Amino acid sequence: MTGADFLVVGGGVAGLSVACQLAPYGRVIVLERENATGYHSSGRSATYYHFGIGNRPVRLLTKASGAFFSNPPPGFTDVPLSTPAPAMMVVRDGQDEVFESNLAEMAAVTGTAHEISASQMHALVPVLKLGGEGITRGLLDPAAARLDGHALMMGYTRGLRAAGGQVVTNAEVLMAERRAGQWQLRTSHGEYAAPLLVNAAGAWADELARLAGVATLGLTPLRRTIISFQPPSGVDVRGWPLVRSLANEFYFLPEAGHLLASPADETASPPCDAQPEEYDIALAAWRIEEVTTMAVRQVLHQWAGLRTFTADRVPVAGFAADAPGFFWLAGQGGYGLQTAPAMATASASLITGCAWPDALALTPADLGPSRLPGV
Repeated sequence: MTGADFLVVGGGVAGLSVACQLAPYGRVIVLERENATGYHSSGRSATYYHFGIGNRPVRLLTKASGAFFSNPPPGFTDVPLSTPAPAMMVVRDGQDEVFESNLAEMAAVTGTAHEISASQMHALVPVLKLGGEGITRGLLDPAAARLDGHALMMGYTRGLRAAGGQVVTNAEVLMAERRAGQWQLRTSHGEYAAPLLVNAAGAWADELARLAGVATLGLTPLRRTIISFQPPSGVDVRGWPLVRSLANEFYFLPEAGHLLASPADETASPPCDAQPEEYDIALAAWRIEEVTTMAVRQVLHQWAGLRTFTADRVPVAGFAADAPGFFWLAGQGGYGLQTAPAMATASASLITGCAWPDALALTPADLGPSRLPGV
């Protein structure tokens, strides 16, 4: 049996980031069920840093992560983690209430989000249908940026290994039990033990808890679909912002000369290797054609991922009340990449007993599992 000070189950951005933060405090082993890290949600994200998703705690976590992306630690990466790229949030007729609430909250958190006129929206994205049954209002988030998700996860992996940590792939957890002050795990790759277990298993987090005899959080994995298609002939989309419906009806953004789009679907799913459904692929194309003058004539690529949420849609970080040494780091939803630095810092402070980071503008109770119904 291989011993460690910390076992982290899950090799997505949540697991890798907290593992890197914990590595200076003891030996860390990350156990990943797939043959590569970031295989599921972390590797299927649109990788944007912006304040147009989530509720206030999520936006505060996003804000607290911004400095890391713009100024990562020395040696963390050889390429920029973020590239400035504005985000435009829009609504249609009858959605003014959601527009006003989002504008007020975003402006309070970022200090830069502001409403823009129809002519300004047209200048940024000329294909938008404006007025009538199209887009009626828009706000711009100039603090947004494109993230390099691969560079972020590789940086965390590099930092972990440099501090003596280890990542083990093809290591699905088959058994987990607390014995003699240690969490002992039997995996498809071998047996491991540590006094502290971090559950960063994403869509499988409740399943791992169930396997370990720990009360679950009632996490809900939801499938989301993304398609890729050609922009109109002769149209250069490279400077377009992310365009997202504040009513969660769609989003689209440029990517390597093409466009990515999603119908912002949220279909409940068991933990799995999510695949897109034909209906959701067609829905993505239809919603883009509904609010723009573009025609999606051919879907070049399509994929899906699982976004796993808590009941209040705030990520959870904290120790389980019913299991010593069992730490929850779960429910990142669709904002795991853009909140990873802040969540990792918060988690490491709770696990090691270091000072809570005041820059989060949140308390441990705001993220703790005890806030959730029935926990």
